[in-house]
Amino acid sequence: MRDEMRVLITGGAGFIGSHIADRLAGRGDELVLLDALLPQAHGHAGAPAWTRDHRVVVGDVRDAGLLRQLLTGVDAVCHQAAMVGHGVDPSDAPDYASHNDYGTAVLLAAMHAAGVRRLVLAGSMVVYGEGRYECPSHGVVRAGARRAEDLAAGRFEPPCPSCGRPLRPGLVTEDAPTDPRSSYAASKLAQEHLAAAWARQTGGSVWSLRYHNVYGPRMPRDTPYAGVASLFRSALARGEAPTVLEDGAQRRDFVHVTDVAEANALALRADPGAGRLVALNVCSGEPHTVGELATTLAEAMGGPEPVVVGGARPGDVRHVVASPAKARAVLGFHASTSFRDGVTAFATDELREPAAGAAPRL
Repeated sequence: MRDEMRVLITGGAGFIGSHIADRLAGRGDELVLLDALLPQAHGHAGAPAWTRDHRVVVGDVRDAGLLRQLLTGVDAVCHQAAMVGHGVDPSDAPDYASHNDYGTAVLLAAMHAAGVRRLVLAGSMVVYGEGRYECPSHGVVRAGARRAEDLAAGRFEPPCPSCGRPLRPGLVTEDAPTDPRSSYAASKLAQEHLAAAWARQTGGSVWSLRYHNVYGPRMPRDTPYAGVASLFRSALARGEAPTVLEDGAQRRDFVHVTDVAEANALALRADPGAGRLVALNVCSGEPHTVGELATTLAEAMGGPEPVVVGGARPGDVRHVVASPAKARAVLGFHASTSFRDGVTAFATDELREPAAGAAPRL
């Protein structure tokens, strides 16, 4: 393969896609950015200023005719376009299926017609559901369901399905069983299945980069689909205490968006093998609690201390933190931004303005 590539980035004007575009442009790649500029992520102001140095085509990944034009001469596709987030309620399911799954199917069909055989897919850790757990008596087990009465009583740890004892969380690896807990999560797993079938049928190759909790500059703010870091920052900017659900001890892996962009850059140059989809955790390898995130951000912004309110949203999982070992072994990827440095910088990072009338959901 020649050193420089021509890459189509779907969702290229978005939070993660735009950072990938900057990273690829910096190494000399020729880029085309396709973005529907969905108001959930972009508001109504059009393409953001940070895309001004790139060619941005405003359009929908579900538009097969447009894709045929854009894929001419393309070496690889970096597929970031998606409707993201925990969602509001199950009424979101048709939109997730349409944007994420039908959109991916249209893209894969267009890639086949154009003879493009390399895909890097924005996967997600949400496909795992709960993370990896171990019972003192029964070893590694699938976490049992968390009951409403336990959550109401402040018992947040998932039980062993055999003996009911609280479980110890560990690092989830890519071969863990999948168990999506929301419409969004189901749509992300379906994307992987569609891409894997396409690879087998065409001899193409796919990396599915399972992003963990991505944060950093250009994140959308104040929408029902925003990430928890953005919601905490918005509360602090209003002079309000961040609201933390459960007891704040739920563990996540917060990975900086510039590290995610680097993982994509490495994947575009690596070959997982013809006819294969290979999933990789893209994470920092440095687990932290949601409470730590709120406290660190509050300290950086000089705001009030977080308020822990208990409760849990339907579909929320207790712990999901991952092993970065496979991505390090096959891509040479390792996150370079520490939690404290990244969160401190996030206190003043530029964020994407919300859609008119959008309100945060904590």
